Amino acid sequence: QVHVVESGGGLGQAGGSLRRSCAASGMIDRINYMGWYRQAPGKQRELVATITSGGSTNYADSVKGRFTISRVNAKNTVFLQMNSLKPEDAAVYFCNVGVRFFNYWGQGTQVTVSS
Repeated sequence: QVHVVESGGGLGQAGGSLRRSCAASGMIDRINYMGWYRQAPGKQRELVATITSGGSTNYADSVKGRFTISRVNAKNTVFLQMNSLKPEDAAVYFCNVGVRFFNYWGQGTQVTVSS
């Protein structure tokens, strides 16, 4: 069993910043990747950013240059630094952790961006 717990800010202003954290615990021998997805009302869940155990990153075009994903392997923790927030960044953000052949999701947190 793997538990994924998210934390961090959920209310930001346009042009401002937020930081999200996510920690995985439980029966983990190797995490392949960690990442963030988001889902806005009426839209499909979409990738925001991922990072592998080796540190390779992948970003959605819409957040490149504004968001930064990082991780601390020893703590099975991943961070999402969100800068220059836009109203269209508002969504429910989910942490996703890939352990061997399985994906585990966090509970999801609403991120609101006020203009």
